[in-house]
Amino acid sequence: MRTSNVAIVQPTRLKTGISGLDDILGGGLPVGQMYLLEGTPGTGKTTLAMQFVMAGNHDGQNGLYVTLSESKVELESTAKSHGWRTEDISIEEFVPAEASLSPEQQYTVFHPSEVELASTIQKLTSLIEDRKPSRLVIDSLSELRLLAADTMRYRRQLLALKQFFAGRDTTVLLLDDRSAEGSDMQLQSIAHGVIRLDRLKQSYGVNRRHVEVLKMRGSKFREGFHDYTIETGGVCIFPRLVANEHGGGFDNKRVKSGIDGLDSMFGGGINRGSSTLLVGPTGAGKSTLAMQYAYAAAKRQERAIVYSFDEVLRTAQERAEALGLPVREEIKKGTLAMSQVDPAELSPGEFVWQIRRDVEEKDTRVVVIDSLNGFLNAMPGEKDLTLQLHELVAFLNQKGVVTFIILTQHGLVGNMQTDIDVSYLADTVILLRYFETEGEIRQVVSVLKQRVGQHERSLREFRLDKNGIGVGEPLRNFKGILTGVPDALAKRVATQTED
Repeated sequence: MRTSNVAIVQPTRLKTGISGLDDILGGGLPVGQMYLLEGTPGTGKTTLAMQFVMAGNHDGQNGLYVTLSESKVELESTAKSHGWRTEDISIEEFVPAEASLSPEQQYTVFHPSEVELASTIQKLTSLIEDRKPSRLVIDSLSELRLLAADTMRYRRQLLALKQFFAGRDTTVLLLDDRSAEGSDMQLQSIAHGVIRLDRLKQSYGVNRRHVEVLKMRGSKFREGFHDYTIETGGVCIFPRLVANEHGGGFDNKRVKSGIDGLDSMFGGGINRGSSTLLVGPTGAGKSTLAMQYAYAAAKRQERAIVYSFDEVLRTAQERAEALGLPVREEIKKGTLAMSQVDPAELSPGEFVWQIRRDVEEKDTRVVVIDSLNGFLNAMPGEKDLTLQLHELVAFLNQKGVVTFIILTQHGLVGNMQTDIDVSYLADTVILLRYFETEGEIRQVVSVLKQRVGQHERSLREFRLDKNGIGVGEPLRNFKGILTGVPDALAKRVATQTED
C-alpha cells in the first residue's frame, strides 16, 4: 500500500468568543468560509452571533453585523442587556421601511415588497466591498427567502453569494430561524459548516438547550449534543465530556478516612483515581461516611467538594458538626466546599462541566455526589444520564480524583431494591444496612467490591453517636445480618448444649 507524503495542513481558525464552542470545533471556525447557524426563535442565535463579531473586534479584526429582521436599536438593546458596549458591534440594518420612522435612517432601509432579492443582494455586496469585514453576520435568511420568487431562485442567489465570498478573507455566519423546513437541506448543502441550536421544553423547571455541529467540511469536531445556557454576558456552552481526552499521572498513595477500623477494611485505604458507590437505605449513614472522607482530605490540605441534591447545606453541616466533624472551619479555609444543586435549574451537561472545572482549576482531589437518586429522579426527561455518569467517573478516575457516589435503596430492612443499577460503574462498593439485635436497631457496614487490591469481606458494626463515627470489630457471632433480623450463633450453640 502506497502512502502519501503530502503534509496535512490545518486551517487557520477564528475564535468564536465562546470557549465551549471553540472546544467543540477544535479551536474555532476555519477562516474564510460561510457557515449556517440555525435555530428556532429564542435559542440564542443573535446573542451567539454578536459574541462572534465582538471576539473579532477585540482581536483587531473588522466585524460587521447586518440585520434584515431586527432594527439596530433592538440589537443594541440586546447588547446592553448583556453588559456589552455597543461600540464593539458594528451594525447595519436592512429592515422594512415601516420599522424605521426616523428620516435620517431611511438610506439603509429596503422594503421586501418593493425590492427584489437580486437588488438586495447587490446592495449587500456593495456594502461588504466598501467595509471589507473579516467577520460578517447576516441575520436572517428568512427575510431573503421572502424576497425570492421561488425556491430555485433563492438557492441560486445563495450560491452566487457564496461565490462572491470565495477567495476573500471574510468568515460569514448566516442565521436562519428554520421557518421554512423545506429549505433546510438546501442551506446545509451550500454552507461550509452547520451549527444547530435547539430548545427542549421540560414539564418542570427551566427549558433545556443544546447545540449540535451537524457538519464542518475538512475539519474535525466533537459530535453529539452539548448543553448550553443563555446568561447575562452571553451564551455559555458546556462541551460533552469525553474522558479519553483527559489523561495524566498521579500519586497512587491510598486515601484514608481517619478511622482505623474503616481503613483496614480496604487494606489500608481507598485507591486514588477510583470511584466508590455507597449503597443502603435512608438514614443508614451514607452521607456521613462520605463526609468523613471529604473532611479527612480537607484536613490533609487536599481540596474536597460535596454536591448535595437532597439535603439543605445548613442541615448537612449541622449534622456533621454534631458528629465531631467541624466542617465549617475547613469551608472557611477553602479546603472543603459544599454546593447545593437545584436540578430544576441545572442541566446534566452544566453539572458535569462544573465538576470538571472544579477539578481542573482548583485541583480538587475528593468529589462527593449526594445523591444519585436526586440526580436521576429530578431529571426524568433527560436521556442517557448513565452514559454521562460513566464519562464523568472515567474522567475523574484519570485525574486521580477519589469519587463518592451515594445511592439510596428502597425499604429499611430485608429485601432492598434500587431504581437503577450503576454498581458496574464503581471500582468500590460499600454496603450499609440496618439490623435488629437485643431490642435495638443497629447499623452494619461491609465492602462488597474493590477492583484493585485486597479488601476485608467481614461485616462490621457502624455507629453514629455523640462520639462521632465508629467502626467496630467484625461481627462473627451472627448470621443473616443482611436480612435485618440475624441469628446469634453463640446463643444457638448454648441452647443446643442444654438440650
